[in-house]
Amino acid sequence: MTTTNFEEFDLAPELLKAITKKGYKRPTTVQSEAIPAAMEQRDVLGSAPTGTGKTAAFLLPAIQHLLDYPRRKPGAPRILILTPTRELTMQVAEQAEELACFTNLSIATITGGVAYQNHGEIFNKNQDIVVATPGRLLQYIKEENFDCRSVEMLIFDEADRMLQMGFGQDAEKISVETRWRKQTLLFSATLEGELLTDFASRILENPVEIDAEPSRRERKKINQWYYHADNKEHKIKLVARFIETEEVSKGIVFVRRREDVRELSDILRKRGIRSTYLEGEMAQTQRNNAIDKLKNGIVTILVATDVAARGIDIDDISHVMNFDLPYSADTYTHRIGRTARAGKKGTAVSFVESHDYKLLGKIKRYTDEILKARILEGLEPRTKPPKDGELKTTTKKQKARIKAKRSEKKKDSTKKIKLRHKETKNIGKRRKPKIENVEENQNS
Repeated sequence: MTTTNFEEFDLAPELLKAITKKGYKRPTTVQSEAIPAAMEQRDVLGSAPTGTGKTAAFLLPAIQHLLDYPRRKPGAPRILILTPTRELTMQVAEQAEELACFTNLSIATITGGVAYQNHGEIFNKNQDIVVATPGRLLQYIKEENFDCRSVEMLIFDEADRMLQMGFGQDAEKISVETRWRKQTLLFSATLEGELLTDFASRILENPVEIDAEPSRRERKKINQWYYHADNKEHKIKLVARFIETEEVSKGIVFVRRREDVRELSDILRKRGIRSTYLEGEMAQTQRNNAIDKLKNGIVTILVATDVAARGIDIDDISHVMNFDLPYSADTYTHRIGRTARAGKKGTAVSFVESHDYKLLGKIKRYTDEILKARILEGLEPRTKPPKDGELKTTTKKQKARIKAKRSEKKKDSTKKIKLRHKETKNIGKRRKPKIENVEENQNS
């Protein structure tokens, strides 16, 4: 049965007060399923798309555990949360601080990109929750600067991405080092893939499996549609006009290629749109600076590659714009999950050229959403979508019918070949007497 309010979870008053302060109204699907299982000290294997309240789904039971079993004296961290990127580490820690704001719990982060010696104070102080990236944390563990024996709960956030980025071995070593723990929670955007299945089977013990598809009510919070674009120049004009007419207050524009990030941001700036950009090769301080500019309203648009698709949790993102469609439908859901967070509504639009319709079909099938085309007045496309654009979204039954028709056509074509063959045989018969005459002459 779906939980309709947070009071049903038997959370501490300090947590309920923080939940109210954050403006959470009712638990999302993943929270309803994950929190009770985690509070019963069960291992959890959870799948949930970005933007569905996954972070609170593991932070609330973690903080509740610390409140239920307070430590008698200061010591090493009791909750360890592993994330694949620095940005996600900072955001999970920030959310942990917000949820623990009415408690005395201490929260720290350990990531790369920070001077090695700066983490020294973390090890000399009492810590309750540490959020870390695997590489840097393992470095401290090997040097015996981080005590793993006190860890009671180990949490993996975005485990699928962690494995894709090559952190699998580091994560598994940390799992071995924290073998005294009582509980493990693993969250991923999807539970598919042999790599993730094998990893989960080694680190989890009889887990409760949660595949939390967002409810229809949650999905409907994002309005989705697309615009047909003739070419890149037309697409740039559409994006700029859309930002102006929609009066986008805080938006992210996603592009595929790192090379296009700065170029598009500059073009938008020249058109009077306050924008900045974010891509993977930037120094950490530059990346933080770009995110802070959008958070604080210095700019209204952040142009980004998919490095920003997961983990960047900025409040009140009103619009997500796909300048380029992603190759993966899963990535599309992560991108649009940047908006309509914490019960709010949002808009996600895509700008689609003729060669993108195959990808659009994949997205329609994956999300099971009806994405309709719209037109901006004065920027109507001159070209038409490909005729087989809608063929890409055919169902299995329709595909079977198409296959059957094709096989029938093949049969017809083979029949025609046979008729031609008979005609050539007839021609051969007419020539036969000439051959016989030759043979008679040779015999004589």
